Amino acid sequence: MNRIDAAFERLKKHNETALIPFLTVGDPSVELTLDIIAELEAAGADMIELGVPYSDPLADGPVIQRASQRALTGHVTLRTCMETALRAREAGSKLPFILFTYVNPVLQMGVDAFFDEVVRHDISGLIIPDLPIEEADEIKLRAKATGVHLIPLVAPTSHERIASIVSDAGGFIYCVSSLGVTGERSDFYGQLNDFIETVKKYSKAPAAIGFGISNREQVARLSEICDGVVVGSAIVRTIEEKIPLLEQESTREEGLLHIRQFVSQLKGTEVYER
Repeated sequence: MNRIDAAFERLKKHNETALIPFLTVGDPSVELTLDIIAELEAAGADMIELGVPYSDPLADGPVIQRASQRALTGHVTLRTCMETALRAREAGSKLPFILFTYVNPVLQMGVDAFFDEVVRHDISGLIIPDLPIEEADEIKLRAKATGVHLIPLVAPTSHERIASIVSDAGGFIYCVSSLGVTGERSDFYGQLNDFIETVKKYSKAPAAIGFGISNREQVARLSEICDGVVVGSAIVRTIEEKIPLLEQESTREEGLLHIRQFVSQLKGTEVYER
């Protein structure tokens, strides 16, 4: 069974909502990304989105754009991100990993070679935000053939296209909570409840809400209407703020603990100092 399916099955039995943190691989370094993955898992994350740094991230706001630039300065590539997932698995992580990448790096690698590598590096799902549904057939077929979930993004503005976007979704459906790019917000789309109901009408796949979620109150509120909550910019910003601590060996544990505590409070669990 795909790790994503197993995670949602487990959470459903306990009437829990998935917490899905996003981080940019290589920000501030690959080695620290591995440390941060371990902290996210210890804090109660249920699966992790591994963001591939990209020079023109159309779906991302300024916080994740800065993270991408820092990672690109360190020469992090699509292949680096896959290798990081495998290294985390070899270090003992049990979480499903979801690769968040844009379509151009996939095409540059070649679709067949890309999926061979995704499987080899034990990646459970893919999010490709700039892949138009009209051009997704080849990638969808390869994803299904390899047992990897291609997770669709659907926005409130999708309207009559919602059914075609989500009808054969696997893993979960990424429901965009707000209009525009990623970033922390205090308000979400006014008809979010109706939007999620519409998505669920056309698909039995779990529905996860992302874009703009940054605190425990928002996670708890949105958990009432969905199966998973994605938190990106707030976590990436927390990492950014702690870079001075993370980059010094003498203060690294303190920086990692801050990140773990932040994610822990999103999940509603307690973390004590080591």
